[in-house]
Amino acid sequence: MERLDATGLREASGELAELLVDTVRGGSSLGFLADLDRAAAHTWWHGLAPAVEAGSLAVWAARDEHRDDRRVTGTVSVAFTDKPNGRHRAEIAKLMVHSTARGQGLARALLAAAEEAAAEAGVTLLVLDTETGSPAETVYRRAGWTEAGTIPDYAADPSGALHATTLFYKRLGAG
Repeated sequence: MERLDATGLREASGELAELLVDTVRGGSSLGFLADLDRAAAHTWWHGLAPAVEAGSLAVWAARDEHRDDRRVTGTVSVAFTDKPNGRHRAEIAKLMVHSTARGQGLARALLAAAEEAAAEAGVTLLVLDTETGSPAETVYRRAGWTEAGTIPDYAADPSGALHATTLFYKRLGAG
């Protein structure tokens, strides 16, 4: 698992695009609809490089060490805020594990890496949202996250159907 700098993100954007398309095709919207193709996903990932370079976004990639191509099998991001009253908090975003790599603890390892880096950056409160009833809820609960509530019809799934989202938070360190 590695934290990507802006150059690394640009270089991995094709593999990250494949991961994003796989995840959306598997039913997780992550802000995208079913018609997401690899080119659009690649453009989206590539477009995040300036935020990584500015330090407002941190992105990790996990690679399959058992394959010759060391393909990206998972990712997670931390979005930091620059608002003066919110520098103590950040958001976990785009936690994804390829459909062929699920059930091996990779999501939890990615989440732990993001939490640790956020704490090292002085963040004392993390937040995230995920589709209500999704398997991701179990990952967050087992990792010590606290449910804050749900919002009905918050986001569309890849097919366009609206679903509720569950908000979670986690205090880090002395926060």
